[in-house]
Amino acid sequence: MDETEQRIIDLIEEHRQEILDFARDIEGHPEPGFQEVRTAKKTAELLKKYGYEVQEGIALTGVRGGWNSQDGGLERISGAGKNAAGKSTGKFPNISVIGEMDAIGCKAHPMADAQNGTAHACGHHAQMAVLAGAAMVFADPEIRKQITGSLTFLAVPAEEYIDADKRTALRKQGICFGSGKSEMIRRGEFDNTDLVMTTHVHMVPVEEDFYLGNPACNGFTAERVTVRGKAAHAAIDPWNGVNALSIASSAIQMMGLMRENFREEDHVRLHNVIRKAGDVVNSVPDEAVVETKIRASSLERIQEVQEMIDRAYDGAAYAFGGKIERERIPGYMPVRPREADPALVQAAEALGVSFRTVKPGDFNNACTDMGDLTQLFPIVNFTFRGFEGRLHGEDFRITDEEKAYILPAKLMALAIYRLLRNDAREAKKIVDDFTPVFDKKQYIEYIEKQM
Repeated sequence: MDETEQRIIDLIEEHRQEILDFARDIEGHPEPGFQEVRTAKKTAELLKKYGYEVQEGIALTGVRGGWNSQDGGLERISGAGKNAAGKSTGKFPNISVIGEMDAIGCKAHPMADAQNGTAHACGHHAQMAVLAGAAMVFADPEIRKQITGSLTFLAVPAEEYIDADKRTALRKQGICFGSGKSEMIRRGEFDNTDLVMTTHVHMVPVEEDFYLGNPACNGFTAERVTVRGKAAHAAIDPWNGVNALSIASSAIQMMGLMRENFREEDHVRLHNVIRKAGDVVNSVPDEAVVETKIRASSLERIQEVQEMIDRAYDGAAYAFGGKIERERIPGYMPVRPREADPALVQAAEALGVSFRTVKPGDFNNACTDMGDLTQLFPIVNFTFRGFEGRLHGEDFRITDEEKAYILPAKLMALAIYRLLRNDAREAKKIVDDFTPVFDKKQYIEYIEKQM
């Protein structure tokens, strides 16, 4: 560990109590996606306190913190530093550090908000603590002198799934895409980004304190299906009706029978919620509303399963004489796997923590809008311990604040330093070696076609 790395560790220790207080405060005030008003305000206040130039209200609640070009910090020139093939031309890279602000709906959680029903049962408040710790470190002028490149701190809204009704309301507020990162890509908030750094509590079974790299994860798409039937008296003449609930139930049963057609390596998961199924019990239901979510490990397989599900709805409607109306709900793209970068491994070794790295074949069946970013940018990612219970469950809780807040902040800051020291050699290599699936324009066009 060199002198700068020791200074990084010392700074985190100096700010230990502030990091802990920040994490506890965010945890104690959970907010749903695109409504993280208080969380955003607290984040903006912290970044301003440490001298960052702050932009608020991005995609309603997002916050950006960067170096003011007048304070002696390095310019953000990364976007102009790539050629048409997306390769670096030698200019210095920008690293965007991500923290997710939203909580998950979990009314049974002991720390759930009584009004909005959410709780930080996915550990996003810990990400925000890591972002805060890294921001404190790189506010130090002496440490800035030792790195080449620039940093952007992004507090991002709405990583958790937003259902169809809420999306309809959000469109009236200018939110065109359904997740925070996707909307921020659309709005150009990542236009100057070369490399993204992310973190999360462990999402796969890992005994070590840290899991370095990005395992593959499922992506998903969703749709809201309105089934149209025909009302009739349920006792006098049900034969003159068309039962929308029967159509919906038959379609869901067909989906269950399709499961033997799903290959294990595709990691297909189907989820259905019946939002409505008639109005009164003594009439044949003439309307049913079902929200269906399809997960799979590739964009191609998601599309294939979507077509199978559509046939199930169409076939059930044909059999009963009803009709189907669909509203597509674009989801998250699969996470492209990435082994642990040397800078991350070296930082963990310098810190002296237990860790293991992502191996080929590691897979996470969950979905995250981080998958969208992996289609456009190289992602340096790690996950960490310090909690017990089930993600999204009422028993999730932080049990070790050192492992959940302090050690991850140290690892994040050390990894950033190792990426940007020595003329940003490691960061530039990552950028040069990365081949995106989409550029911004292609990405936006792909999402819009799903809508």
